[in-house]
Amino acid sequence: MEAGSGTVVIGLGNEFRRDDGVGWTVAGLLKRRADERRLPPGVVVAQCDGDPGRLIELWGNAGLAIVVDACFPPAAEPGRTHRWDDAVDGRPSTTGSARHSTHGLGFAEAMDLGRALGRCPRRLIVYAVEGAELAPGPGMTPAVARVVPGLIRRITADIERHGMPAHDARSPKTEPPTGTRRTTVTARRPPA
Repeated sequence: MEAGSGTVVIGLGNEFRRDDGVGWTVAGLLKRRADERRLPPGVVVAQCDGDPGRLIELWGNAGLAIVVDACFPPAAEPGRTHRWDDAVDGRPSTTGSARHSTHGLGFAEAMDLGRALGRCPRRLIVYAVEGAELAPGPGMTPAVARVVPGLIRRITADIERHGMPAHDARSPKTEPPTGTRRTTVTARRPPA
């Protein structure tokens, strides 16, 4: 994927921890849509366990990255969905009581690490679905499962509205890999 180009949708979580599987479920359904060509060409859909290194590798230098995950705040309303868009809402806070991810490091830490490594999407949209159940086992609670179809519609609309094809002419030129340099070769006529 070229720097600042392409669209990736990443479902985070653990499909064997009940409501924590909402991101994987959404990504699985979107993969099916991509296979059926019901998403724009070049959209990459992936599932991730939340490891910051894998997350950064997946979103790389995408033009648009959409991340879907479960969250478990103290006064959760199962199924309530939050949308955060860095283009509108700014950078997330790396600390504080708003952080309710089930992963060791949250999105904010992954973003900070990605920025330090120069591996961030140009635009990041995060959907966080409040969950109720984290017990081992497959299947989401009914309240969380009910929001999945609407979430797919919202993500599809975001892709259509904000996504960018991987080879869009608007995307910036990439720099050569480290250790390479660009040279200009000019042909000269031999002296007569």
